[in-house]
Amino acid sequence: MAKIVTMGEIMLRLSTPNNERFIQADEFDINYGGGEANVAVSLANYGHDVEFVTAVPANPIGECAVAALRKYNVGTKHIARSGERLGIYFLETGSAMRASNVVYDRAHSSIATATPDQFDFDEIFKDVDWFHFTGITPAVSDAAIALTEAALKAAKAHNVTVSVDLNFRKKLWSSEKAQKVMTNLMQYVDVCIGNEEDAEKVLGFKPGETDVTSGELELAGYVDIFNQMADKFGFKYIISSLRESFSASNNGWSACIMDGKTREFYHSKKYSITPIVDRVGGGDSFAGGLICGLADGKDMKAALEFAVAASALKHTIPGDFNLVTRAEVDNLAGGDGSGRVQR
Repeated sequence: MAKIVTMGEIMLRLSTPNNERFIQADEFDINYGGGEANVAVSLANYGHDVEFVTAVPANPIGECAVAALRKYNVGTKHIARSGERLGIYFLETGSAMRASNVVYDRAHSSIATATPDQFDFDEIFKDVDWFHFTGITPAVSDAAIALTEAALKAAKAHNVTVSVDLNFRKKLWSSEKAQKVMTNLMQYVDVCIGNEEDAEKVLGFKPGETDVTSGELELAGYVDIFNQMADKFGFKYIISSLRESFSASNNGWSACIMDGKTREFYHSKKYSITPIVDRVGGGDSFAGGLICGLADGKDMKAALEFAVAASALKHTIPGDFNLVTRAEVDNLAGGDGSGRVQR
């Protein structure tokens, strides 16, 4: 199994029960999660040796977040205790035509104030095979930008394969700042995950004359974007999930991938996911499945099918983490979506 490191923010998630609006709620359900933490849990569930790097406050809430990772066999030995608070996000889960809504309360969190000297990156990346981060982490603060680049430089110095999920979050930073920061960070990246909005808002790529929202022309738009990204950054692989949001409760789900060298393009099978239990973490579960497939040595088509199946299953599980096994993912990727009781 591969040795994998992810780095980012783990947060306290407070979500309304039973699809209630915020104004209706008298209580919140508690979970822990965050982009790179979610990927770490997925990979640990698949049997990989995973370490999560972050900073949490030295208080009981910080330790609860660490315990949530340990519960699922994610390594926590490189987690710093610093800062004064754990980031929080509030989730109002939508249904049917009502969209879900997220409110962030993460300013001045532990990871937002962490500095590179708190982490021994040479030790962290010793004998590591893969490093994953997302565009969410540098969006948190200028200090987090410096921390992310320090980690990336160390990873490349140790010849570690690096993946990024671009993950544009308009509630955290502007497109202008995202492009300035993330374009610089792409020099360290081998595998890039990001949909057409991410490509435009984070890296400034647009799909030529093609409208990526118009049925049959959609895939041509992704081919165009992927070619532009490969030309500029030399990525080994460029990947995107493809979500068709018919409603908050009913999505079509597939993905596409391009080999940056040969320019071979592949579109996965598509799943109809309804009713959706919880779509938060769906993209992270996709990234985790993809990394697992590629780290296992699968070809890009098989790795993509594993990732899409893994993420389809995540939509059926409440909370941020994708708590599925390899066998369950392989079963669905192999064509069994019956949902029959396993006895």
